[in-house]
Amino acid sequence: MKNRFFEFIFHKVMGWHERVTITLPEKCIIAIAPHTSNWDFIIGEMFIHYYGWRSGFMMKKDWFFWPMGPILKKMGGVPIDRNKKGSTVEQTIEIAKAAKRFHLGITPEGTRKPNSNWKHGFYYIAVGANIPIIPIAIDYRTKAIVAEQIWQPTGNADEGMKKLKQYFAQFQGKHPENFKI
Repeated sequence: MKNRFFEFIFHKVMGWHERVTITLPEKCIIAIAPHTSNWDFIIGEMFIHYYGWRSGFMMKKDWFFWPMGPILKKMGGVPIDRNKKGSTVEQTIEIAKAAKRFHLGITPEGTRKPNSNWKHGFYYIAVGANIPIIPIAIDYRTKAIVAEQIWQPTGNADEGMKKLKQYFAQFQGKHPENFKI
């Protein structure tokens, strides 16, 4: 029942579709781009609920206020304090290694504003936990969620990020001017 509701919203009300040719592995990092609007989160949530995928996500702690905080946590949200120095990557690697099932959605840009200096933490988590990265695009030009590749990181973050940016360059965010590679 729940999946049909989200399918109706995703397809009929919002007019989106999916191009998915992969199956999620038991453990992975899901790199989502372009990220140029708060609508990306809503569209993504509609998709994963309809499609039957589940994923946790990291989000700026400022969003975890009442009443949103408990709702976001129930949906899989992990509040991140960007001002706090610490070992978020190392902690996440250990969580991923210990878990039977681990799916973590991350927006490499780290912001909805123009930013060509993408965050590398998700890449290091994938390398440290020896899990693949699934690039998933939210393409406003075609109104499609695209999941067609599974990448196993090599350990060369600069090369990996360059390839990832090249892959995502073909997609358009809601606000294209905010998508920098």
